[in-house]
Amino acid sequence: MNSPTPPTVNRLGLVLAALAALALAACETTGPGPAAEAAKPPEPPMTHARAATQCWMSTEKGSAAKDIDKRADFVTKCIDQKMKAAAEAPKT
Repeated sequence: MNSPTPPTVNRLGLVLAALAALALAACETTGPGPAAEAAKPPEPPMTHARAATQCWMSTEKGSAAKDIDKRADFVTKCIDQKMKAAAEAPKT
């Protein structure tokens, strides 16, 4: 005596599955989320050493094949720009 499942039970199962899929689709799983951004510590002040580090790292990524003297000139200009921008930035 196998009786077919009533159509209302099938519809209820479909509705529940759709709601579960929507609930999971609404979850964001990428990125740290707003709580992590709010807890992010402020950037440390720009110092000459920090500017030099950032500028040298950028030359290693972009122009490591260039002559060291040309990279040093670029780094010097980069440091000057960063320090000037830091001096002009509003103090908080």
